[in-house]
Amino acid sequence: MIKDSPLTRKLSAFVALSEPELAVLERLHQRRRSFVAGRDLVHQGQSDQAAYILSEGWVCSYKVQPDGSRQIVDFQIPGDFLGLRSVLLHTSDHSIEPIVDIQAAEVLASDLLEAFARTPRLAMAVLWAVSRDEAMVVEHLVCLGRRDANARMAHFLLELGVRLALVGMGSEAGYNCPLTQYHLADALGLSAVHVNRVLRQLREGGLVTFRDGQVTFDDYERLVELADFDPAYLDQTGPLLK
Repeated sequence: MIKDSPLTRKLSAFVALSEPELAVLERLHQRRRSFVAGRDLVHQGQSDQAAYILSEGWVCSYKVQPDGSRQIVDFQIPGDFLGLRSVLLHTSDHSIEPIVDIQAAEVLASDLLEAFARTPRLAMAVLWAVSRDEAMVVEHLVCLGRRDANARMAHFLLELGVRLALVGMGSEAGYNCPLTQYHLADALGLSAVHVNRVLRQLREGGLVTFRDGQVTFDDYERLVELADFDPAYLDQTGPLLK
């Protein structure tokens, strides 16, 4: 049911969607496709692409540097748009790789523009989602530039938890997480060895445990304090448009 879809859950944090708006959203989910882990969905520099709505699984957005190193810009979870900029700006400025096998709905540019024209409130909700993604990128820059490794890791795990809670996949107790230490290293600007050391320190400090694909918050409040985590930038307090 579209009412229970991750994207509907996410957009409902901004706008209370009406039945006609939900019907338009349902049509955007019609071209459902499967993609295997490890094979790029979108390539950096690729043009004339469709966008996708992720319904199952996790992906990462990344850029490859001239020396071959990779910087992960963000991780996408169910309810997120993939490749939206490549539709609106014609050329993708990053690559998108499924971390696990995923299910996604392909959305052509023409379908997206028609949906926006027919339902301005839905267009505003998508604009909210894009603005929220930009706010996360800003916060990630602060993490990389100003927080030490332990606070950086804590902030990252807390942010993921809040994002997953919005789509019914996480809570203050924890969440399932398919990321490896190499993913964390490429996202947080650390080496895999350093990631391992930081996770061990946080676990031994009784704050958070990341083991066997499961993040468990052992002391949520102390972890929030360590990370100086304020979720206000995620803007999940309730719909602004009724």
